[in-house]
Amino acid sequence: MSLRVTAMLGSALVQDLGRPGRSEIGVSPSGVFDRRAARQANALVGNAPGAAVLEVVGALSLRASRETAVVVAGAPGPLAIDGVPASSLRLLRVPAGGVLSVGPAVVGLRRVMAFAGGIATDPVLGSRSTDTLAGLGPAPLETGSPVVVAPGPVGPDRRQLDTGVWGVGDLTVRVVLGPRDDWFTAAATDTLLRTGWTVSDRSDRIGLRLDGPPLERAVAGELESEAVVRGSIQVTSAGLPVVLGPDHPATGGYPVIGVVVDADTDLLAQAAPGRTLRFRRHPAP
Repeated sequence: MSLRVTAMLGSALVQDLGRPGRSEIGVSPSGVFDRRAARQANALVGNAPGAAVLEVVGALSLRASRETAVVVAGAPGPLAIDGVPASSLRLLRVPAGGVLSVGPAVVGLRRVMAFAGGIATDPVLGSRSTDTLAGLGPAPLETGSPVVVAPGPVGPDRRQLDTGVWGVGDLTVRVVLGPRDDWFTAAATDTLLRTGWTVSDRSDRIGLRLDGPPLERAVAGELESEAVVRGSIQVTSAGLPVVLGPDHPATGGYPVIGVVVDADTDLLAQAAPGRTLRFRRHPAP
């Protein structure tokens, strides 16, 4: 054992880059929500890109049983070792018996913690990711949970990096319309692209629920369930969009008016409740 959770408020999940290619058995890819942050943290600590990390929403403290190297990436927020403030996106060393603490994000939502060697858990269907919908992978951490880190070399201490994606204004992502945009009126499509949608506090890794004006249907009736992907924008029977996250179901019955460009779905990981989300058509007409 390398670390143990001493306190937490929120959630902490073990994640890697997921288990793609399992849709035929009803399993979504899952995986870390902010893949860019996970790759950054793993690179700085000397791990392979797909090494398992912790995805944290809220506050978490861990006590190390031996010296442990760590990098924290993702949303910015408080970070300390034994009460001494430390920097994100920099290789840090937690001494044996030391306590690593991360606080809630001040901008964004999710923080990613990579430990030298990667988190060691038994893979399920080829991945160490926790799928909150399917119940696959490691159980969510709680106070007292161990975090076992595999032995591995530590990468060089590198300069602090700027993620370049943070801001306190609206969050804008690109969207490709379809495959079921013809189930909606032209006015509904215009509303989708012109509205500043509010991220609901009912959002999670399964999907971001958005509040705003209802989107008018052009086609009545029900749609047979069909395959969906991360970033699909389903429209519920109430006319409100839900942007599917990494733990989305393999199929869905709500029509998909558009799909967020895959690279931009990492930004959705940092869409905290109350933030304004906008969609920009891609490619531009």
